[in-house]
Amino acid sequence: MNDLIFHYALFFHIVNGTVALLIAPLAMVTVKGGLWHRRWGKIYFWAMAGVAISATVMCPSIRSGMFLFLVAIFSFYFALTGYTVLRRKKPEDGPGLLDWCAAISMLLAGIAFVTTGALDANLGAERWLRLAFGSGGLLLGGLDIRRFFKPHQSKRAWMYVHMGRFLAGYIATVTAFSVVNFQFLPQFLRWFLPTAVGVPLIIIWQSYYKRKFKREASAQAAPSVAVNQP
Repeated sequence: MNDLIFHYALFFHIVNGTVALLIAPLAMVTVKGGLWHRRWGKIYFWAMAGVAISATVMCPSIRSGMFLFLVAIFSFYFALTGYTVLRRKKPEDGPGLLDWCAAISMLLAGIAFVTTGALDANLGAERWLRLAFGSGGLLLGGLDIRRFFKPHQSKRAWMYVHMGRFLAGYIATVTAFSVVNFQFLPQFLRWFLPTAVGVPLIIIWQSYYKRKFKREASAQAAPSVAVNQP
């Protein structure tokens, strides 16, 4: 029975992981806020949820279970927070119960992984995996809770969080795919190449939209200045 559950979970994991890998680029290239951008984004989000659920089911049964679980959970947290921020587009829009539960859960998970990684020297390579991901969980959870109390005042802040978190989740998904499937590459490249490529692209993309919005604001302000001149 356990083997049957595992194989169903594996199939579910592969299907949802493939959907997430293929759909995310479609959401990236469609018009932001448009119908298809929202549709692709929702499909990507639920595919990431499926990846996290199936990874949780499979992780006790495979050798790399802890790696699979950690990457899936972090990927889903990025997707979840990138999705829920859409309900908090204004600085005065406070976090909901789901936002608090997600951030506190990530914070507690970070504490647990850092603690077990630091205290148990018998974990081998998994020890450093727990320390790295645990530190990341503490940082993410802590930053999100801080933003709940002191939200960004920029009207566009939600968009940068949405964009950055969804893309970060995609980078984590590509990393998992790379580590498992690109055995012909050195281990270091399999782990860090997606991040080395993806993070600069996130920065470039966000910078592009910041410049775009600044130009639009300047263009809108220019006629008002001209009208007010004597």
